[in-house]
Amino acid sequence: MGRLEERDLRSLERRSMYTIFHPLDVDEPLPRELIQEGWRHRMGEIRFVELTGALYLPALIVVLLVLGSMHVNPLLGFIVMASLLVGFFVYALSARYR
Repeated sequence: MGRLEERDLRSLERRSMYTIFHPLDVDEPLPRELIQEGWRHRMGEIRFVELTGALYLPALIVVLLVLGSMHVNPLLGFIVMASLLVGFFVYALSARYR
C-alpha cells in the first residue's frame, strides 16, 4: 500500500470516506437550496407590500393637498386619510391570497 503522506490524508477521495459518509442523493435538495427557495417566496410577498407602501405616501400627499385646497375640516381630513391607510393595508393583505 505504501507510506501515507499528509496530502493523502487531506484527500476527500479516500476509500474510508465512503465507508463513513454516504454520497449525497442527487434528487434531494440541500438545506441551503431550501432556504433560498423560502427567501424567494417571502421576497415576492414583501415586494408587493413595499410597493403598496410606496404608493401610499404619494396618495396621502395628493389627498392632503386636495382636502387642504377645499378647506375641509381637519377632523374629517384625518378620517379620510386614516381610511386611505386602512384601504391600502387591506389591499396589500389581500394580495397574499390572490
